[in-house]
Amino acid sequence: MRSIWTGAIGFGLVNIPIKLYSAVQGSELDLDMLDKKDNANIKFKRVNEHTGKEVSWENIVKGFKIDDRYVVLTDEDFEKASPEKSRIIEIKEFVAETEIDGIYYETPYYLEPDKSGTKAYALLRDALHKTGKVGFGSFVMRNKEGLCLIKPMEHVLVLNRIRWAQEIRPLDELKIPSSQSKPAEMKMAMELIKQLSGPFDIAKYKDTYTDELMKLIKAKAKGGKLAKTTMRVVHSTKSSDLLSQLKASLGKKKAS
Repeated sequence: MRSIWTGAIGFGLVNIPIKLYSAVQGSELDLDMLDKKDNANIKFKRVNEHTGKEVSWENIVKGFKIDDRYVVLTDEDFEKASPEKSRIIEIKEFVAETEIDGIYYETPYYLEPDKSGTKAYALLRDALHKTGKVGFGSFVMRNKEGLCLIKPMEHVLVLNRIRWAQEIRPLDELKIPSSQSKPAEMKMAMELIKQLSGPFDIAKYKDTYTDELMKLIKAKAKGGKLAKTTMRVVHSTKSSDLLSQLKASLGKKKAS
C-alpha cells in the first residue's frame, strides 16, 4: 500500500508519528464508456456553453453564483479560507464509541506508526482497547479540515473520517406517522429478533455481482453466452395482520 498522508497523532503532550493509508477499495469493475457504433472510447471535453468551443485548463476558474452572477475565486481566496495547515491529528477528547451514531461515519483509514513512534502507538492502541473509548479529533488533509475518530481494530489503529453536524439533514423533513406498538406484537418481534441473533461475521457476506459480471465478460470475449438469470418474485404475506406475519416469521428457520 502507498501512504496518502503523513503526520502525527497528538494527545496531551504526546506525539506519535504516523502514515495514513486508505482502508477500503472498490469491488466494482472499472468499465469504459464506448460509442455503440464502433466501440470507440468516449472522451469528455470542457466546453464553453456560449461558444461551444473547448476551454483549456489554464483558462478555467472557479466561481459561486449569487443573484444570477458569478463571483470568481482565485487561489489566494482559497488559501485565505483554508484552515491552518498542520500535520497533527489532534485528539480533542476521548468518548464512548456508542455516543457516535453511524450516520456520521464517512471514510476509514489505517494508521501505521513511524519507527520512532511504535511504543507510544502501542500504548494508545492498548489503552483504547482497555477503556473502550475512541479518540475524537480533527486534522487537515488537502486543505480541508475534517473531524475524525481513532479506534483500535485488532493490533491496528483506524482513523474514521466523520461528517460535520451541519452535513446531516434534519429529521423533521421526514413525515413519520406516530404509532404505538401493541404488547403482543412487541413480544413477538423481540422473539423474532432473538431467533435471528448470532455472532456477527461480515466475511460470510460476499459481493457476487462483480464476479458474475466478470464471468459474463470472459464468456462474451470467447464468443459464448451465459444463461439469463430469472428474477425471483417475493410475494407479500397474504395476511395484513402484523401479529400473524410475526408468527409466520417465527415458524421459519434462521438462514445460515
